[in-house]
Amino acid sequence: MNDLINGFRMAYDDNGRGPAVLLIHGFPLNRRMWHPQTETLAAAGYRVITPDLRGLGESDVPANGYSMDLFADDMIALLDHLGIERAVVGGMSMGGYVLLNMLERHRERIAAACFIVTRSGADDEAGKAKRLAMARDATTIGTQVVADIFGKLLFADETAQKRPEIVTEVAGWMRAADPAGVAGALLAMAGRKDSTPLLENLPIPALVIGAEEDRAMPLENVRIFTEALPQSTSCIIPGAGHMVNMEQPEAFNACLLKFLKGIAGYRR
Repeated sequence: MNDLINGFRMAYDDNGRGPAVLLIHGFPLNRRMWHPQTETLAAAGYRVITPDLRGLGESDVPANGYSMDLFADDMIALLDHLGIERAVVGGMSMGGYVLLNMLERHRERIAAACFIVTRSGADDEAGKAKRLAMARDATTIGTQVVADIFGKLLFADETAQKRPEIVTEVAGWMRAADPAGVAGALLAMAGRKDSTPLLENLPIPALVIGAEEDRAMPLENVRIFTEALPQSTSCIIPGAGHMVNMEQPEAFNACLLKFLKGIAGYRR
């Protein structure tokens, strides 16, 4: 679907019936990364909403206005558009940053949170400088430069060796991304604040998923979440890198479904 939401045309998929689960993709990806989850969750009795963030995938690429606040407001506007009062929200990597912003500013709309290979801290000055440089390169050279950098970080070695087709697929998404949207997302990530102090004040069910071979997001971040969150459980998935949901979909789906089925008042 492609509807006018919060001032731009947002591409999204809406599958299944039942309690709503909103899944937010990472950078510089799109909603297609959730294909290994959509059918399984829908078959289990959930309504699965997977949008493309502004500037990425098949959504419009506004000329300006990229920030975590706006990404979060876009997600709330999508829920409004679909008539969904509350949803379980999962965010992968950059999607987790969007989720944290939603939890700070729109907590009443979130029934439970799934933090997927993400972190709560802000970029340090060196990290911000790298993102700003990459944003300039994406605009002046093209998204191949971003694909080259992130392509080395996304997959476990075994995945790259035994399933090269998904590595090729994801690389294609990154190369095809709009440079302006990629640059906007990078600027939004560089400008986000440290959300770690928020965690201890989130009295909702939370799932934290990490991957044993994640080069982009060290497992230390799982500990930070689980120690701070009042109601959390975690899964560390072996044989997977940053694209954990695509690399090990059966283990990922089992972890997510167990969590969803355990949320009081949110069962089908």
